[in-house]
Amino acid sequence: MGRNHIHKNRDKNKQKLPQVPDALKRETDGVYEEYSSELADADDREAQERAKAADNRAQKKKR
Repeated sequence: MGRNHIHKNRDKNKQKLPQVPDALKRETDGVYEEYSSELADADDREAQERAKAADNRAQKKKR
């Protein structure tokens, strides 16, 4: 029994790791804040509209 026997046992542990669902692998869109339309100014509303339009264009390109 040499050192190789120890390494074989160590490598078998990789098969027992849990699998991550695809939904959790996806990258987030970077939005982590709540948005209040009552406190938003005109620039904020315009930025929100542009972001939605860009998201729609990106979704159409994927299909």
